[in-house]
Amino acid sequence: MIVGMAPRALLACPDCDLLQREPEPADRTVVTCARCGSVLYRDTPDTVDRTLAFALGASVLFIVANAFPIVGMTIEGRSNTVSLPGALVALWHQDMQLVAGLVGLTTLLAPGLVLAALLYLVLPLHFGRQPPGVPLILRTLDSIQPWGLVEVFMLGLLVSLVKLEMYAKVVPGVALWAFGALLLVFTAMAAAFDPRSLWARIGTARSGAGR
Repeated sequence: MIVGMAPRALLACPDCDLLQREPEPADRTVVTCARCGSVLYRDTPDTVDRTLAFALGASVLFIVANAFPIVGMTIEGRSNTVSLPGALVALWHQDMQLVAGLVGLTTLLAPGLVLAALLYLVLPLHFGRQPPGVPLILRTLDSIQPWGLVEVFMLGLLVSLVKLEMYAKVVPGVALWAFGALLLVFTAMAAAFDPRSLWARIGTARSGAGR
């Protein structure tokens, strides 16, 4: 936890609770606890801008993944395509509302909210402005991130496609490749996002606004 955002701020170790002074800033360093050696933070430059770049890319992939067919199938001369929203509607009408709701939550709602929250936080900071309600958005982001299970959806989808190959001709759609790329970009976005750097940029934005 960061107690202050001024230079040489006080840091509390998340493992042993030792209160210690933040070292002098240095690019690409790992700061560890002086007593137990736990990692306090990794100082990586431009985390806000890199998070914004990944979030914008993920947003485009997210739209493509949900707007285009995931897979096309040909059974006995009849062709059909399936998109994620269409699959959710089909599950709902087949009296599998719980499954439809769970898939919609983990592959549509939660990832969409994560992207919206990150863009809300980092896009204004990129232009030197502080977004309102940052603590609430960060707490919300922390709560919904575990529900974004795109990787589980991809694993289940690939297993299903392998099994469907025995009964039909399966052609991967644009959305399938978009989901695969989305998984990679989501992972990079999560690795780039650093709340500590976010608060530091907010402090800079406040200083600029106060001049």
